Amino acid sequence: MNWVIYLVLAASILALSFAFYFYKSMIKSDEGTDLMKKIASHVRRGAMAYLKQQYKVVIIVFIVLAVLFFVMSLFDLQNGWVWFAFLTGGFFSGLAGFFGMKTATYASARTANAARKSLNNGLQVAFRSGAVMGLVVVGLALLDVSVWFIVLDYFIGVENHLVIITTTMLTFGMGASTQALFARVGGGIYTKAADVGADLVGKTEYNIPEDDPRNPATIADNVGDNVGDVAGMGADLYESYAGSILATMALGASAFATSAIEGMQMKAVFAPMLIAAAGVLLSLIGIFMVRTNEGAGMKQLLGALSRGTNTAAVLIAVATFCIMYFLFGKEEANPNMWWQVSLSVVVGLLAGVIIGKATEYYTSQSYKPTQKVAESSKTGPATVIISGLGLGMLSTAIPVVTVGCAIILAYLCANGFHIAFTAQNLSMGLYGIGIAAVGMLSTLGITLATDAYGPIADNAGGNAEMSGLDPEVRQRTDALDALGNTTAATGKGFAIGSAALTALALLASYVEEIKLALIRVGQDLPNGVESAKATLVDFMEAYNVNLMNPVVLVGVFIGAMMAFVFCGMTMNAVGRAAQKMVEEVRRQFSTIKGILEGKAEPDYERCVAISTKGAQREMLVPSILAILVPILTGLVLGVPGVLGLLIGGLATGFVLAVFMANSGGAWDNAKKYVEEGNFGGKGSENHKATVVGDTVGDPFKDTSGPSLNILIKLMSMVSIVMAGLTVTCHLL
Repeated sequence: MNWVIYLVLAASILALSFAFYFYKSMIKSDEGTDLMKKIASHVRRGAMAYLKQQYKVVIIVFIVLAVLFFVMSLFDLQNGWVWFAFLTGGFFSGLAGFFGMKTATYASARTANAARKSLNNGLQVAFRSGAVMGLVVVGLALLDVSVWFIVLDYFIGVENHLVIITTTMLTFGMGASTQALFARVGGGIYTKAADVGADLVGKTEYNIPEDDPRNPATIADNVGDNVGDVAGMGADLYESYAGSILATMALGASAFATSAIEGMQMKAVFAPMLIAAAGVLLSLIGIFMVRTNEGAGMKQLLGALSRGTNTAAVLIAVATFCIMYFLFGKEEANPNMWWQVSLSVVVGLLAGVIIGKATEYYTSQSYKPTQKVAESSKTGPATVIISGLGLGMLSTAIPVVTVGCAIILAYLCANGFHIAFTAQNLSMGLYGIGIAAVGMLSTLGITLATDAYGPIADNAGGNAEMSGLDPEVRQRTDALDALGNTTAATGKGFAIGSAALTALALLASYVEEIKLALIRVGQDLPNGVESAKATLVDFMEAYNVNLMNPVVLVGVFIGAMMAFVFCGMTMNAVGRAAQKMVEEVRRQFSTIKGILEGKAEPDYERCVAISTKGAQREMLVPSILAILVPILTGLVLGVPGVLGLLIGGLATGFVLAVFMANSGGAWDNAKKYVEEGNFGGKGSENHKATVVGDTVGDPFKDTSGPSLNILIKLMSMVSIVMAGLTVTCHLL
């Protein structure tokens, strides 16, 4: 079966090849007028300058952690591959964000220029450029997974080596999560500081249009769309995608570690990789199906994207049954396993579709919830805030119920609908839940394309405004941008939904790593349970992991607290950085003569520098806190406390992330609904009220909310990597 891994490697090369093809096709298209090129170059330089500064800070953190892991390996607290795997995970996560941002900064002016011809031309350029991000993410993730598996399979030849290989590979998942958190938090602080400064002063105080070249913060705002919504999102979804595959591989290795059927364990490890590989090919088919007609409205544009994503989802469901039959269809001991596990994947796909549709309903300006938020502007900004908060809270119901049903159904499907809670059923059920997460993200190549194209369309609108193109062009880019807000919210829904399923799988992986750590230090589980053969049920009983254990409950409270403390820190960081931006924009308006008349050019570079410094300074503490808390919890409360921490963080972080993402998306599209001429249109008091709502929603949907799904998984990954330290500390 080892030859199968080379199919996964081939799929990664296919994804990267098409990403390069779409990039070269975009570069060949016309960038427009000299002014359009000049504006795009300003944004490109600012984005690259920020990313270089961010990577300088992140590299220092990575070197410190890698040295720590290397020292741990010297004392048998981890194996010797961990430190290097951690570095490669962070490198590929950062690389995915870099390639996506580089593409986006070249695509925005070309999208605006294409929109001068037709809406469909603008959609094609923006969407194909977004597809570069989607294909780079899945291509690099599968490349990392397949190469690491080949290397470790060659060098690790001990008994139970698949369990060791897969738990070691989770370490590069920690590297990806760490890089993603820095990218999301830093990029989110940057983009929202600039956005808030541009909107509060430009729109509400001086009544000038969005992206007006007279606004000193407008270049920083456009730069922020790239560093936060593209580079940050690329790193974010890279770790989501890789994490779901790695966690399910680890579950497959542990669930079938004692199987008497030859090759069963290896097949269970290969299954999530093959599903992801098939998703690459089928996502490409969906990408080529996205097109629309001139004059299309929001529903037609959504329909164009849905046609591509839904086709890919249906095809991957069919492909899954074929893959599972190839792997498990001829096993006489369990002849039904192939279709039972396939149903778990279908459950994940359906859950993703339902979460996406629910997000679309609550955040799209085509539906009543967002329109009612816009209508509340009749009575001022306070009611806009209240209605947006209420909408976000209500919007959590469908995703939570959906994920809950998906967990139960995936568990039951994998077990042939047997409800009995035995050790074997638990292992198979958790494997089913993990592979459901893989199914949810299997078409990430196209779903991320629909997400990444949004910031490109937003920047295209800014370029059109600053370049003085025909109002018709701005209308087209605004239509694409409004659609992008909805698809971005949908992408965040996918990410947090998969995070909930993946986090459960990571909990089981944590138990496996604890058992391996006990073996390394020569200890057995409590009560004489032999560590190498202990089941998950044995482990929970041995460590007294139940809700009546006060240590577990304390861990749950700490985990719940972490979600709120993390959001509070990132929200305040945006507030502090935005305050400096507002002061700078006001200063320039009052001191640079002729700026409002368009006779003098603002100091764009000063605003870019303020956002850059603010993001670099503010991103460190919340990101490092996410790494330190699981370590300290393990040292003080031990294994039961860590499991409580992860459960509390998962439950609270999931609901809070959905609430924040949907509230922010609704506020943003409510503003755009008013700007289309509803309830007074641009420049009206109602419009100013929705601008305030959008300003509050910006850090909700683009900084704190999307960072939570990374926080959930990063705490799990850190706990797994530090399991040896936790065990050793409590044995001394």
